Amino acid sequence: MSSPKTVQRLFRILSMLPWVIANPGSTVREVVERFDYSSPKQLAADLDLVFVCGLPGYGPGELMVAYIDDDEVVVELADYFSRPIRLTPPEALQLIGAGRAVLSSGAAPEALERAVQKLEHMLFSDVDQVLTVDLSEPPLLQELRSAVERKGVVTITYTALGSGDTTVRDIEPWQLQSTLGNWYLTAWCHRADAERVFRLDRIQRVVNTDGVAEAVRRVDSIAIGYTPNAGETIATLRLGERARWVSQYYPVDVVSDDEGDTVVRLSAYDPNVAAKLLIRLGSHAELLDGERVAVAYEELQRQILSRYPEAVE
Repeated sequence: MSSPKTVQRLFRILSMLPWVIANPGSTVREVVERFDYSSPKQLAADLDLVFVCGLPGYGPGELMVAYIDDDEVVVELADYFSRPIRLTPPEALQLIGAGRAVLSSGAAPEALERAVQKLEHMLFSDVDQVLTVDLSEPPLLQELRSAVERKGVVTITYTALGSGDTTVRDIEPWQLQSTLGNWYLTAWCHRADAERVFRLDRIQRVVNTDGVAEAVRRVDSIAIGYTPNAGETIATLRLGERARWVSQYYPVDVVSDDEGDTVVRLSAYDPNVAAKLLIRLGSHAELLDGERVAVAYEELQRQILSRYPEAVE
């Protein structure tokens, strides 16, 4: 399963490349600001990743070239990408099926709908006789879809997946999304006074209110992620070179990122989550701050060592 940060990075790269190719001579500052990079270093890391993409043979004609030349971002397509894509019938059918599945969510852009229609027109005289996409929907989906379109306020009864606590809260529904086998609702939560993501199968009840949505959403979500709550365990970790992948996979805030070490702040609903991660990382990570995690880490070490008494001796 890909992490939310990996999905966001891929989405950003796939958005950035066509724009840079269509706008030769783009400066580093233009690309960083347009695609919300935190720094030129982050942009350079994405370009380095693109640089190694290509086909077997890995010669000049098979690889993409992406780099920063002084203050200019340069992306040159490999010869393979300059040729029109030729889809086999199974590939085209899979593409149409995936497109129709996204369209059925009600949250697909108009551009996708037009693209699917064009592909269907080229391949089939009557696609409905060839392909049917019928996805099951949770009971409250239509009611919440109406709330999103109405841009109002609804009251939901929700049971949190992590803690099991059931709460009643007023929310302003923004977006419905189906991913990884589940439906999610992104909304502004009045109780948390922040944006939250709710899994639909955890919502027990929805009640319409006369409230008017007031929160302004800055950007559309592109992935479902973990949002820390107040009171959750916070741990500060120093990651060595072989543990830096944690900053891309876990919900962390990067405090500093030097050549050798990366310092991150990790949020978790259970201190054992961070403790187990430290055990896994071994000597490649160090706990700098987090009393609850330190206690859990020591207890976990004790439990593991108790299984191997000969090692303690």
